[in-house]
Order: sequence, then C-alpha cells, then structure tokens
Amino acid sequence: MIAMENTQNLNEGRLANAWAALHKTANEGHVPSADAYRLAFTDPEFLLRREARGIRIQLEMLKPDLEQSRQGVNDTVVVFGSARFVAPEEAIAQLEDAQASGDVARIALAQRHMRNAKHYDNARLFARLVAEYSLQCEPENRLFICTGGGPGIMEAANRGAYEVGAPTPGLNITLPHEQKANPYVTPSLSFKFHYFAIRKMHFMMRAKALVAFPGGFGTLDELFEVITLVQTQKAKPVPIILFGTDFWKRLVNMDVLLEEGTISPQDMDLIHYTDDPQEAWDMIRKFYDLK
Repeated sequence: MIAMENTQNLNEGRLANAWAALHKTANEGHVPSADAYRLAFTDPEFLLRREARGIRIQLEMLKPDLEQSRQGVNDTVVVFGSARFVAPEEAIAQLEDAQASGDVARIALAQRHMRNAKHYDNARLFARLVAEYSLQCEPENRLFICTGGGPGIMEAANRGAYEVGAPTPGLNITLPHEQKANPYVTPSLSFKFHYFAIRKMHFMMRAKALVAFPGGFGTLDELFEVITLVQTQKAKPVPIILFGTDFWKRLVNMDVLLEEGTISPQDMDLIHYTDDPQEAWDMIRKFYDLK
C-alpha cells in the first residue's frame, strides 16, 4: 500500500513539473531548450510537427467531448448561419450613420444589413424557445443551443439561450482573420478548433436537430455535409430545417436535382423550410414527440 502511494505521489510530482514547464512556455514567454529528454507532451515543437498531426486531431476530438460530457451537454440543437448579419439595433445605428454621411455605397450596405437583421432576430427567438423548454426538463433530457461560436447568426442563437439563463456551447475555428467567441457563449463551453473536419464532427456528435439560417460558403459546407451524412445513413436521422424560405429556394433549386435523377424522391423529405421560430421549434418537438 505504501509503495503504491509513493508511486502515485511520484507520478503526480512529475506531472506537476511538466505542467509548470508548459505554464512557463505559454504564459511567461519562456523558450524551452531543444532537449530530447523533455517529456513529449511538454514539447511544443514536437507536437506541432507534421508527423504529429494525428495526435493533434485526436486531442481536438477528445478535449471538447470530455468537457461537454462533464458539464452535462449530451444533446444539442445546432444553429448555422452567416457571421455577417448584425443585430437590429446595430443595423439601425449603421443606417443612421450612413445616411448622415451621404455615402451611397455605405447607405446601400446599411440597408442590406437592415434587411437581413430579421434573421438575427429570428435566430435569437428560436434559441430562446429551445432554451426555455430545456430549462424545464430534467438535466439528462435537456437540449442545448450550439453554434460555431462566432458573430452574426451564431451570436444571435447563443444570445437567445444566454438571455434565459441556459448554458450554450460555441465551437469556434481559427481563421486567417482571428475570430473571437461571441460574448454569449458559456466560457467553460467555448472551444476553439484548428481542423474544420473535427469541428463539423463535433457538431454532429450531439446534434438532435440542425437549423440553417441564410449564410455563405461555411454555412453551405456544414449544411450539405449534414444532409449527405443523413442521406447515406452515416448519421442518425435528425430534423434539418432551412430557415428563410425565399433565400434557400432562390439559392438551391432542389427540384432540379430530383428532375435530373441525382437524388431520390424520399431525399426531399430530409429538409424542411420555415420562416417562423415557433414553427421551427414545433417541427423538432413533433419529430421527437416532445410535450
């Protein structure tokens, strides 16, 4: 028994020393010496080598999974959408400034922000509906609003959950122009990814539904990967809701795919259109028979 305790103390001591070395490197600007004897997991140069990519991928899988499980985040409603849409109050302020400047280009941009601010509002309202319901459930049955953690639609959805006191995860990504987590993501559930593929996998691992608001390339990438996974039965069936009927039907004519035989008639049932936050939530409740 004494020998086992001594071994445990020795291991804890070594890990404490390793942690101290990492702390000095990360927080104090300490440059570690090129020492082959250094523990591998305290060696940043080694971990960042091309050959260690598999380890980094595994760590990106493991860290968010363990933390979300520890905090009881088992089931999520994922909200996608443009990072470029702004809140109505910000859109109004931008339009007033643009009109005061008399700059035609600024006015046109501000008017577009005003037009799209409705999507921000709808994402916020939808998230509130989900979060209000979830807070009344037993912890093991709760649904958490999860987004990419950035601005725009992501901020709106996190904000809706935050405003009713619900925890809300954000799965952010490092980009050439650094993207910060929006202020409504729960700090202990704010994760940053390097690999898009692992981030998308995390979205699907806990998703009970996906709601896609109008967006750009990133939104389309995420949406069609989800549709493909469900279509090919690589992922369990979940409601896939396209919010903003006019936008989505102008952007993607699904009927063409059906007419040309590139999808089957039943594939059209994988997606649903809506323009109303309550209707979107009702679709999810009906799918799972939630009372």
